[in-house]
Amino acid sequence: MKGKSLLSFLLLTLMAAIIVGCSGGGDNASTDTEDGEVIELEYWQYAYKSKVDLMDELIKEFEDANPGIKVKQTNFPYEQYNEKVATLVPAGRGPDIINLYYGWVPKYVDSGYLQPLPKDAFSDETIENEFFPLVESVKLDGEYWAIPTAVRTLALFYNKDLFEKAGLDPNAPPKDWDELVDYATKLTERDANGKLITAGMAFELGGQLHNWFRDALIYQAGGQDLSEDRKKILWNETPAGLEAFKYMMELTTLHKVGEKGFYENDVTAFKTGNAAMNIDGSFRLGTLATDAPDLNYGIAPLPSYKDKATQSSFWANGITSKVEGEKLEAASKFLQFLTSDDVMERWMDKIGELPAKEAVATQDKYANDEKIGPFIEQLPYANAHFFVDENLERDYVLEAGDKIILQGMSIEDAYNELVERTQKLYDEYWSNK
Repeated sequence: MKGKSLLSFLLLTLMAAIIVGCSGGGDNASTDTEDGEVIELEYWQYAYKSKVDLMDELIKEFEDANPGIKVKQTNFPYEQYNEKVATLVPAGRGPDIINLYYGWVPKYVDSGYLQPLPKDAFSDETIENEFFPLVESVKLDGEYWAIPTAVRTLALFYNKDLFEKAGLDPNAPPKDWDELVDYATKLTERDANGKLITAGMAFELGGQLHNWFRDALIYQAGGQDLSEDRKKILWNETPAGLEAFKYMMELTTLHKVGEKGFYENDVTAFKTGNAAMNIDGSFRLGTLATDAPDLNYGIAPLPSYKDKATQSSFWANGITSKVEGEKLEAASKFLQFLTSDDVMERWMDKIGELPAKEAVATQDKYANDEKIGPFIEQLPYANAHFFVDENLERDYVLEAGDKIILQGMSIEDAYNELVERTQKLYDEYWSNK
């Protein structure tokens, strides 16, 4: 009896082992690949709460639909982001998929951080037929290096309550350069000592104004940003560049409708009701909904001049250079998911950024929305500047502004120096190609 009991026990044990083996390990069965291993991807984006929260949801859905692939999201403060990339990516210890500002792509490519998008998943024809043309700003050396879920344009945000208080029609925002100055002047409030109480127009070059200058004001004045080969700054080829720069700077130097650092920055000044107007992007809609749900504001296309123009930009996702094999296939699949129509719509609804595919963005539900519609309306004449070094080009504009405001340099001299410095930056970039 003991022998039979031992034999029965051994048979039961063997059968249990077979069952467990066939099941792939119980709860982890759905994550096993053909060779029994889980493909793990690391995704990086900077710490922007609404984006981080939505990405957590999307990652869970992707993992549920793609057993065998796990995605870990890692976030860093914006100020530390590029430093972390420069430290970890070359060592192969950073992300497999990275979210980066389109203006960083040339530097990332030159530094060897990225690889071209896989053609089988993102052919040139597919990208150019489905996505807005501005996506071509991340095409270098004949290759696309990143792909966006969403794009942004700039528009005029205005406080309807402050409009009424100043005797202005809250449903009739300024339509051109002259009206913008006129409205801003009427909306500006100062105390008896001249201290700014309410800014008619928020003024922060480090916000969106440097983009407003390059991709909107210059074009509106009849000028152009860059040559077709992206090698030459064309701001001073016509009077348009100086006219645009002067118009922007005189908002603070001559008309005194706003000041640098007022209420910390332009975003804070506007959302707290201390700035009547601000130039900002569609991505701000999500922030205002969370931080200032009772703010009574409207959105309008950027006031124009000789032509209509706005700036467009985007954050895109790319695959880092050392990803290969099954991991590359998984990363490509995750990028396809992030650029699907459904994800683009959810990104629009929760973040406020516009779908990167034209057919998705131009749906009636977006085009007819009172806040989203003005952004969509401007996409056909939106410009996306090609940055060779986004941080330096931004800093050059800020430094030119400081020389005017703080050091008393003339607008024309500061502008000429800005053009010279920017062109030198481009010359250095292309000389190494």
